[in-house]
Amino acid sequence: MRKSKLRLGEILLKEGLLNQSQIDEALRFQKLSGKTIGDIVIDRGFAKEKDIANALAKQLDIPFMSLADGSLVPSKEEELEKLVPESFARQHLVLPLSKHLKSLTVALANPLDLLVIDNLKKITGFEINHVIATKADIRDAITKFYGSKDLLDEAVDSSYVVEEGAEAPVFIEEGKDSLEDVVAKAEEAPVIKLVNLLLIQAVRERASDIHIEPFRNKINVRFRIDGMLHRIAPPSQHLLPALISRVKILSKMDIAEKRLPQDGGFTVKVEDRAIDLRVSVVPTIFGEKAVLRILDKGSISFELDKLGFSKKDLDDFKSCITKPYGLIFITGPTGSGKSTTLYSALNFILDPKKNIVSIEDPVEYQIPGLNQVNVKPKIGLTFAEGLRAFLRQDPDVIMVGEVRDLETAEISVRASLTGHLVLSTLHTNDAPSAITRLVDIGVEPYLVASSILLLMAQRLVRKLCPKCKTPAEIPADIIKRYNLPRKQVYKAKGCEFCRQTGYAGRTSIHEVILINQEMRNLIAKSPTTSQLREVTKNAGMRTLVQDGLDKVVEGVTSIEEVMSCVFE
Repeated sequence: MRKSKLRLGEILLKEGLLNQSQIDEALRFQKLSGKTIGDIVIDRGFAKEKDIANALAKQLDIPFMSLADGSLVPSKEEELEKLVPESFARQHLVLPLSKHLKSLTVALANPLDLLVIDNLKKITGFEINHVIATKADIRDAITKFYGSKDLLDEAVDSSYVVEEGAEAPVFIEEGKDSLEDVVAKAEEAPVIKLVNLLLIQAVRERASDIHIEPFRNKINVRFRIDGMLHRIAPPSQHLLPALISRVKILSKMDIAEKRLPQDGGFTVKVEDRAIDLRVSVVPTIFGEKAVLRILDKGSISFELDKLGFSKKDLDDFKSCITKPYGLIFITGPTGSGKSTTLYSALNFILDPKKNIVSIEDPVEYQIPGLNQVNVKPKIGLTFAEGLRAFLRQDPDVIMVGEVRDLETAEISVRASLTGHLVLSTLHTNDAPSAITRLVDIGVEPYLVASSILLLMAQRLVRKLCPKCKTPAEIPADIIKRYNLPRKQVYKAKGCEFCRQTGYAGRTSIHEVILINQEMRNLIAKSPTTSQLREVTKNAGMRTLVQDGLDKVVEGVTSIEEVMSCVFE
């Protein structure tokens, strides 16, 4: 019992995670903000939530559990959801795991909260045994355990929802309802609730995008989860005008304009965290289609160590982003995680002694301590103009969202040659192609050779579900071609935990080129991509496929997933 009376600050100090000055600063900030010490410590970057949870587990002599190792899974046969209501579980971040005789084992984010434990005793009538887990893991586990209820069905009256097998309502032609009628319907309680719960369900299921699509006799609603689109039960088709109008009102778009594409955005608070949404609406032949991009900083880790790098690639990347000047390019198609890698790099080198600036289209995540600028081409604020302005702002590090033209490329190269570290992205299929792309758009080869520090290509691959992955063998031709060991690997199967996909979460695979003198000499001669690829392979570069297959051998992903993302 003595251990349970320790305060969190004392535990973190004893475990060496914080020093006394950090604890004093957290306590001062607590008086001003009213937040818990744990939240303040995490927000200010003094310690990571997982490290705090592990320290608490050690000091309190209780188990630490996580989704990653498959330990944070409630028993489904014991009707635990009847003991601990979902509303209580979500409000207090409590997950029932199992019961035995008159004792109930629960996972808590804060095992020092004796009031929650006492309330659990009263609600359940059981003695409480507790384990610890992170808030993010408990939230995800609660959603999986209590089930992704059809939130859309809860949002509207049953007459509003398309029932299985029922005849769909006839498409309402544009212009039948007046603008005043559409706006009025958009402000009705069922439509407001429908949009709110649509957003909640998407965030709970880790969706990156929501697609609302009109067709002749129905609406399609789809979530993009781990890069794949999944259909969910849609509302009735006659709700489309009010649904789209509600989204447009939130995004500060022109409600009356239905002939032209529009872009906007808004911020909502879901489960105590702010979620930014970027919204695009385009007219189709059956009405307006809306796509909502969900930017949930709380679900993304801007830590380089958690992005899937191999040890060598991570060491090479860290060594370059800590240099005082030079040019670093990250390449890959849209949706390959380039922005996350850039943000993680800036987060790694963030220092009050450095002036770090970025120009983006648009700013996706706000990073404290980073000066971020949105491009605004309509008023002349392009990447090139922003870069010119930055060079008069005494920068140390410049992040350019994307190099699209010769002007931006030349300013980036010259900035890197005049004592600035520049990080940016290019749309190429692999790392060596970045050199030929720069030369093709007009940058002199000798300037490219002098400025480049590192090139990196990346892709996102889905991780195998830890609950249902099944043993598999590596095909003989792949073993021979890539000189892989003959060992057991895994393939996807599918279960409730992973929505029958066989995958849960994503990681990245990389192709990293650390530029050496031999490569500089070759780049200055304007080589072909195949020549560059040969030289970089001889220098030890591991291709995207090789890095992906390493993750297959480690049991992280499957051969099918790697081969669907990259090829040689």
